[in-house]
Order: sequence, then structure tokens, then C-alpha cells
Amino acid sequence: MKALILVGGFGTRLRPLTLSVPKPLVDFANKPIILHQIEALVKAGVTDIVLAVNYKPEVMAAVLKKYEDEFGITITFSIEEEPLGTAGPLALARSVLGKDDSPFFVLNADVTCEYPFENMRDFHLAHGGEGTILATKVEEPSKYGVIVMRQGTTQIDRFVEKPVEFVGNRINAGIYIFNPSILDRIELRPTSIEKEIFPQMASDGQLHTFDLEGFWMDIGQPKDFLTGTCLYLSSLAKRSPELLAPATEAYVCGGNVLVHPTAKIGEGCKIGPNVTIGPNVVIGNGVCLQRCVLMEDTTIKDYAWVKNSIVGWHSSVGRWSRLDGVTVLGDDVHVLDEVYVNGASVLPHKSISTNVCEPGIVM
Repeated sequence: MKALILVGGFGTRLRPLTLSVPKPLVDFANKPIILHQIEALVKAGVTDIVLAVNYKPEVMAAVLKKYEDEFGITITFSIEEEPLGTAGPLALARSVLGKDDSPFFVLNADVTCEYPFENMRDFHLAHGGEGTILATKVEEPSKYGVIVMRQGTTQIDRFVEKPVEFVGNRINAGIYIFNPSILDRIELRPTSIEKEIFPQMASDGQLHTFDLEGFWMDIGQPKDFLTGTCLYLSSLAKRSPELLAPATEAYVCGGNVLVHPTAKIGEGCKIGPNVTIGPNVVIGNGVCLQRCVLMEDTTIKDYAWVKNSIVGWHSSVGRWSRLDGVTVLGDDVHVLDEVYVNGASVLPHKSISTNVCEPGIVM
């Protein structure tokens, strides 16, 4: 089987993290976002993966070569000369996606969930239609484009954009499986799969929906990255609790704490709920961490407090300092002692010596 991952451009929504690392390689729960997806695709029998990108970062090519060797798969870049929307990339990658009769997955690189690729594949093959959309249920469907199904079936009848009256609560989760025949519907030009291709397929009775169980999140911007981390850790607590720090650890406060084995944690810390601690992180004494992500090689000094924040690689937070309000420190940022930072996006290689009380970009 094959898969196309829609990566896109420079990951501007997730800056300042993506100023140092391409978005698919940003660590999510201590491994690159794209590795979560590759592992799940390989489990479902995928051997060929295409990355649809607007540019080819050399660092990404080197890392993906390692994944090719590790999983015994082929990963190719499909580089768009101009943005091709959400359907055009399928036409551009036709040589791989259409090389045989087997179906292929398409997924958005920003989406995290429990990736039910195996069940989705079996469901798709059983109904015999041309395409299957993964759907997630939401509490406020009026904010989204809603999927309306034919009564008593999984077949999609139509899509209603931001409905005023309740017509359903299923929305497109950004993960699909298609037969190669879909490629005959798509020209090599900027095309929206949601607005131009799916309505055609639905009217032909060729499009079905498969319900996603469990969590779903687009983690393409910092506040959603943090929410997605919380959802992922809660899911991990149910599926593989042995991967999380045990509640018996003195520092665990509220659960859902993921700690890399190389991290060092001081005395009298209160960590949790919903905290990810990366490789070679050093945490001092009396530190308080809540709902935050600490990337590789970060240092949190004694009695600091980090909440609702992402601390980028090789950064440090000084003694008695405090981060809050979706603060994001880029690579190699150093917050000095007794400094308060609220909602700042701090670009790489900066030093913060005075309070930042209002959310904004620190250049």
C-alpha cells in the first residue's frame, strides 16, 4: 500500500519552533510528529510514502533516509513548484499513487489521533466505493463543514459548510483512503479536494465515512500543540500506561507525565498533569511543571514554574522564573533568573532578562 502526507510549506503557524526544525520533525511526545504517522502507516501495510512539500529541507531528507532503512519502506518527496491545494498534490504524485491497483492513504501532517489505519483499510475494502473519509464528532458543528450521510448507511450524501441548523456533528478529520481511480478526477492544478472533488464523489455514491474513536487534534499551532499533547497523554494513559511516569513517583502530581529516560529531575518537584520531558533535560529542585512541553537539552533551574508553555531545544529557564500563557521559547533561548514571561513567542538564540507581561513576539 501507499500513502501521501500533505506537509506543505515552512510551518509558519508553529513558529518559533519551525525556524530551527522542519515542522514534521518537531518533537511531539518525544518523537517527531511524522514518525508517529509513519509507524502507524507501516503497521497497516504501507511500503511507499510520498511527502507533498513546497520545498525540500536537506535535514528532513537525512532523517527520512534513516526511517527508510529502519522500516524497510520507500519515502519520496513530491515538490510543488506552486501551491497545489489539497487535491493537486495527488495528481503530482500520480506515478507512485497510481502505480498499482492498491488503495492509498492521504493525511494532513498536522493531525494527531490514534491513527486507525488498519480498521479504516478493512472498512474501505469492504464497502467497495472509491473513497473513505475519517470523520470525528464535535460538540459545536456550526464552526465546521459537516458531513451529511444517507440515512442508515455510511455513504456520504453531501457536505454543509458551517450549518445554522443542526444537520449532524461529524466533520472531516483530514485522513482519507482512496482507490487509484480518484486520480482520474484530479487535474494537475491548484485544486481543493474538499470543495471540488468530494462533492463529485458523493453525488456519484462513491464516498463513505468511517468514524474515528478517541481523540483528534490539528497541532499546527502552539496552543493546539499543547492541547494535542494533553489528549495524546490521556490516550497513552489508557493504552500504554507503562510508558508514563508512575503515580508512585514523588514528583508526579496529577498524572499524564512522559519523561525521557535520560532526563534528570531534582528534589521536591511537582510535575503534572500533562507534561512531556525530552531527552537530556535537567530539572532543578522545587520546580513546578504543568501542561507543558520541554524539548531536548533544556534546563529548568531551581524553583522555576512552567505552565501552558513549550520550551524549545537547548533553552533554559532561570531560578524562580515563570512561564505561562502559551509562551514558546525557540531553540537556544535563555530566560534569566526571576523573570516572568506571559504568552511570548521568543525567536531562537535570545536572552530574556526583563519581564514580558503582554503576549507578543520577542525578536
